[in-house]
Amino acid sequence: MERIVFLDRGTIGPSVEMRRPQVPHVWVEHERTAPDQVVERLKDATVAVLNKVPLRESHLQHLPSLRLVAVAATGYDVVDTDACRQRGIAVSNVRGYAARSVPEHTFALILALKRSLIGYRRDVENGEWQRQGQFCFFNHPIGDLADSTLGIIGEGVIGQSVAALATAFGMRPLFAAHKGVSGLGPLYTPFEQVLAESDIITLHCPLLPRTRNLLAMPEFRQMVRRPLLINTARGGLVDEKDLVSAMDEGLISGFGFDCLVAEPPAVDDPMLACLKRPNVIITPHTAWASAEAMQALWNQVIDQIDRFSADKPFNRVV
Repeated sequence: MERIVFLDRGTIGPSVEMRRPQVPHVWVEHERTAPDQVVERLKDATVAVLNKVPLRESHLQHLPSLRLVAVAATGYDVVDTDACRQRGIAVSNVRGYAARSVPEHTFALILALKRSLIGYRRDVENGEWQRQGQFCFFNHPIGDLADSTLGIIGEGVIGQSVAALATAFGMRPLFAAHKGVSGLGPLYTPFEQVLAESDIITLHCPLLPRTRNLLAMPEFRQMVRRPLLINTARGGLVDEKDLVSAMDEGLISGFGFDCLVAEPPAVDDPMLACLKRPNVIITPHTAWASAEAMQALWNQVIDQIDRFSADKPFNRVV
């Protein structure tokens, strides 16, 4: 019988029908789990379900019964996959579940920033409409999406869906070649060219050692069109200190981020200070979290546990 322990139930919204595996099992769940609670809570567990709880070698060496780590997300950098491989522990992730939710959130950020919705909403709240004394006013820039260029970094399911929406808006989508890599074929545009030609740049790639701080000051200085920068992928893809400096120097026109390096950020995080600007939006890592996407995610998690127990193919990372 499987002993299944879900370490951070609070990362899945209350609208989700939390169905359980068909395989005989004991189910234990915790709303959230601190790093120093991992070993005790996974003691005797055969399956660990987690979203953002780190699972490292220091934990795994005390968990001899563990056979599967089911990550309730696409990104699995919270898990020490090398250590799992060495110990014969399978690791699975969830794929393709947010192919609508994340692209729609991406364009919500793009449209809000391109139309200066935040600035105009604040103006209305602060009585600026009455002070202007006419039917409209023009305190902030407003631009159309049609005929603009969207640079997409990440060519997976979500990146492809973003490109389809961009085409529907009359934009020119460009898929960036991997940084420092050439010869990827005609579907890709050189990385530096995407930086130079894009009016908006949006990130949809995983966080890996080679993508950490993918965009920093050297890249911002190549963005000659002062693009909007959108990140609905992972915190850590952008050097946040350099991002704030790029805003101060006018190298970009604004940014919309759904993920930060520290989640939640400290109250004095410089990224939060940027929220005073009308051309900045930060959302709390909810691009993936439509009701439909969360249900699809959870269904995959449970299906993968059942398939693992039945020794059938599933989304194995390890």
